[in-house]
Amino acid sequence: MTDPLAELQCSHLDRLEQRYAEVLSRLGHDGVLIYSGQPALHFGDDQHTDFQAYGHFQHWTGQAYLAQSWLLVCPGKRPVLYLYAPDDFWHLPARLPQEAWVERVEVVKGRFDVPPALPRGRYAVIGDVGVATAKALGAELNPTALLLALDEERVRKSEYEVACIGQANRQAMAGHVAARDAFLSGAAELDVQLAYLKASRQRESHVPYGNIIGINAHAGVLHYQHYDAATPAKQQSLLVDAGHRYRGYCADITRTWAGAQADPLFPALTEAVTHLQQQLIAALRPGVDYVGLHERMHDLLADLLVEHRIVLGSPESAVANGITRAFCPHGLGHLLGIQVHDVAGRRTADGTAMPPPDEHPALRLTRELEPGMVVTIEPGLYVIPMLLDPLREGPAGHQVNWEQVERLAPHGGIRIEDNVLVTTGTPRNLTPEAE
Repeated sequence: MTDPLAELQCSHLDRLEQRYAEVLSRLGHDGVLIYSGQPALHFGDDQHTDFQAYGHFQHWTGQAYLAQSWLLVCPGKRPVLYLYAPDDFWHLPARLPQEAWVERVEVVKGRFDVPPALPRGRYAVIGDVGVATAKALGAELNPTALLLALDEERVRKSEYEVACIGQANRQAMAGHVAARDAFLSGAAELDVQLAYLKASRQRESHVPYGNIIGINAHAGVLHYQHYDAATPAKQQSLLVDAGHRYRGYCADITRTWAGAQADPLFPALTEAVTHLQQQLIAALRPGVDYVGLHERMHDLLADLLVEHRIVLGSPESAVANGITRAFCPHGLGHLLGIQVHDVAGRRTADGTAMPPPDEHPALRLTRELEPGMVVTIEPGLYVIPMLLDPLREGPAGHQVNWEQVERLAPHGGIRIEDNVLVTTGTPRNLTPEAE
């Protein structure tokens, strides 16, 4: 094997085989059949939507776009991959990569218009599978206890998974650098998007989530979904929230840059938010309550707003009166892995639900941190009229310097996001610096 990740991948598979055997034995299952999923047809059309394979299928194979295939895992036996690869002159049949995992499974190629038959015993089938299909297989469909256990196994990443996330980050950052350079040369949002895709070496249908490319006020729309083809009259700001997928594992990076015509307040605030983010990253340790860290973000954001005279009251009153939440309504971050918003972020290891606090409903991670978790840290500062207008009219409105807000409004907002591994010591930032 020439793949430098082969040894790490073999160790990752050893761990998966052991954990699946333990979980299946504990729950009384003889095995589990995992369906990769299939793309949906657009209504009234013969074209399919973009597709990403089921997370637990990717956990074994890393194949994010392999549709209509099945993986049978039985303790003590070699996993069997039923690979959807029919003879076809319309499309190129699926091909497997030269990776270590392929040598660890038995590969059966075919069409599989019906799922593969299961041996005698008690089996589960998981994924986007219909009730009729599960019944025909004689298998239990998506058993809750099994899914909770398999989700939990994905929370702490193996060395192989960390290496894959790191490579995804490196390729994504190449895209961010190209996006920045395109913007500074006068490009429109669409041109910035194309520059990102080219430099990060990926097609638009394969990005792990829809890239957010917001110039000027569009940077204040948290999940801005368009790419203007026209260059704006002024280039004041650019926010790029964009990632990459490598062997199934995701990067999720956000950067914000000031344009040549930015108000001087904006680059100063961008630098301040970056410093705030680095303070939060430095605080990542096992046992840290992520909800508490999110609340710490609001304390630091309040200090920043007061320091730059956007808020005229005290930092404490800015937090207590909801001013910081109006300037940053989203959560500090989330678990990252095969899925961008990875599984099990809002429950304990035993499956007990841990919903976010009422005042922070968008927070996607509510657990204590553990070694092996990869999390995003993404504080933000935005001018969002639908949130700030009620604040202006409310009792706390006099605490906001609205002249400063109006200076910032054409720039939309700021978000800085890195992907960080929690270790037993100093956290390891997997996101490289922009060149």
